[in-house]
Parts: sequence; C-alpha cells; structure tokens
Amino acid sequence: MENTQKTQAARWNAQKTQTVVGLGLLTAIVIVLQALAVGIRFGVFNITLVLVPIIVGAALYGWKAGAWLGFVFGVVVLFTDAGAFLAINIPGTIITCILKGTLAGLCVGLVYSAIAKKNRTAAVITSAFTAPIVNTGVFLLGCSVFFLDTLKEWGAGAGFDNVWVYMVTAFVGLNFVVELAINLVLSSAIVMIVNLAKGKIQKKKDNGKPNIDI
Repeated sequence: MENTQKTQAARWNAQKTQTVVGLGLLTAIVIVLQALAVGIRFGVFNITLVLVPIIVGAALYGWKAGAWLGFVFGVVVLFTDAGAFLAINIPGTIITCILKGTLAGLCVGLVYSAIAKKNRTAAVITSAFTAPIVNTGVFLLGCSVFFLDTLKEWGAGAGFDNVWVYMVTAFVGLNFVVELAINLVLSSAIVMIVNLAKGKIQKKKDNGKPNIDI
C-alpha cells in the first residue's frame, strides 16, 4: 500500500513538473511570436500570431493553461502595440488588453474540452474559430466602454459617420481575416501536435510511467 502511494505521488510530481516545463515553453513561444509580429500589419494594429500556441496549450493542459497563455499574450500586446490607447486611458487599455487575451485563451480551453470528447479534430477547428472571435470581440467591447468618444472623433476625422463602422473597418478589417485564416490553415498541424502529445500521455499511462511529454 505504501509503495503504491509513493508511486502515485512520484507520477503526480513528474506530471506536474513536466506540465510546468511544457507551459513554460509555450509561454516563451507566445512572447517571441508576438514580439516578432511587431510591424506586421494589415490594418492599424499588429497581426496576432500567438493564437495557435494558445490553442495548443489549452488543448494539452486545459482552460487554466489557455487563460494563462492568453494573459501573457495580453501583457505583451500592452507593451508592444497599445501606445495610442495608453495615451488616452491607461486603466482602460490595461483592462482591455489583459481581458481580451485571457478570455480568448479561457474560451478556447472550454470549447476544446467540451468538443474533444466527441471529436478532437472538430474541437481544434472550433477552437481556431473561437480564439480570434473572442479576442476581437472583447477588444471592440473595450473600445466601446473606454474609448468611444475618442473613437468617434477619430472616425469623423477619417470620414466615417458611424463609429462602429469605423472600428470594424480600421481596427479589425484584414487583421481578423488573416488571423482566422492562419488558425484554420494550421489546424491540421495543431491536430497532429495534440494527437502526438495525447498519444504519448496515454502510452506512458499504459506503461505505468509518469506522463507528459512535449
């Protein structure tokens, strides 16, 4: 009995350690990819390249991991691509950047978990849709709450009578389309990564060894 408990404790500790290592690697990838995205624009803002590792992290480690990776993404955006908004409303900018990334990762994790039980491929594809939709939707919500008056002025100066048309055209536009396309194109690669990792996890469980390998 005592040996069994020690074995289970060893497995749990090994799994916890390797999960931390895997999340650390994905966190570094999120930071590097978003930093590299600076200057890649299809609209006013830099394109987001980090939704794929967020999807992978959420699929492998659950919604908490997705939320963490989304949080990291939001922090990087705050320091690299939010200067114009920081000059207007610092608290509003911080809330918007952090919230949009965190909720995107959280929702991806929840969506994947709900669908993966039936079909892992469908779960990845649905997550690929969910990530940019939530990220962009929360951003627009933050704009309407914290920056609407300023955006009305910007829109009028750009020749837009409707501030919502201005936000969608100027702030979303091609960026959203490109981000969604990247996610969908890479969906097959995400499925392969997740299947490979999940397969290794199951194999190690079957062999009675600690899991996880990334």
